[in-house]
Amino acid sequence: MRSSTWAKFLILLVAFAMLAAACGDSDGDSGASGSCEFEELELVTEGKLTVATGEPAFPPWVGDNDGNGFDDPTSKLGFEAGIVYALAEELGFAEADVVWVRTDFFDAIAPGPKDWDFNIQQYSITADRDEIMDFSDPYYTTRQALVLYPDSPFAGATSTDDLKDAILGAAIGTTSLDFIEDVIKPDTDPNVYDENVDLEAAMNAGQIDGLVVDLPAAYYITAAQVEGSIIAGQFEAEAAAPDEYGMLFAEGNTLVGCINDALETIKDSGKLQELEDTYLTQGGGIPTISD
Repeated sequence: MRSSTWAKFLILLVAFAMLAAACGDSDGDSGASGSCEFEELELVTEGKLTVATGEPAFPPWVGDNDGNGFDDPTSKLGFEAGIVYALAEELGFAEADVVWVRTDFFDAIAPGPKDWDFNIQQYSITADRDEIMDFSDPYYTTRQALVLYPDSPFAGATSTDDLKDAILGAAIGTTSLDFIEDVIKPDTDPNVYDENVDLEAAMNAGQIDGLVVDLPAAYYITAAQVEGSIIAGQFEAEAAAPDEYGMLFAEGNTLVGCINDALETIKDSGKLQELEDTYLTQGGGIPTISD
């Protein structure tokens, strides 16, 4: 190739690279950013922070003002409701300017414009979802938990060694099953089921002493699926592939960077840990099962 032709080729190559970069984010990378000055935030409704959550929204994620109910995010009670108002304050919003809307969990994960600025309802950050949506940085990493009946001989377990004689169950293909096999290592192989709902029948039939699920699932199972069951503990050890929750944004939403900055601030200040301690650890009174 002659030098002049080579130079033209390089120019074209650089121009193509710049064009590709400008088109960017079709791979689902998070991190789109715009101005974080309050007056310049790109919002679905000017001056309002519109946040979506599930319907209904359960504790410990969303509570209500009487302290015994749920599904009232404007109460500011609950881990996720608390995060939203803390982020809103960092961004310069008054509490009254936080507007809540409701969405179906799965319908929200679809390409296209949204009528909310971000959605928060325990969305795990996965590569598949990140292909069509954007995520904030993680705001919570869940742990595995042990669910059983309070009269179980394993109800007082304080370490994984205390569970060596237990017959445990988990759903197939889950990090919970990996956790039993790789971390707890009971003397008896775990019972494996197709779905979490099958675990309920196994518990009721006495086929297993307890089941291992991630902590949010444990809250739901003990509250709504397996009557009389309790969360005996959350495990200190992390799973091989920690399940991280992020706030969900429409692809290319320029608010992502601003939310990440605000999230980092409430992490550094200890506010995020305070919320976790209140609603997911100390407040829930869930003991820790050590390695």
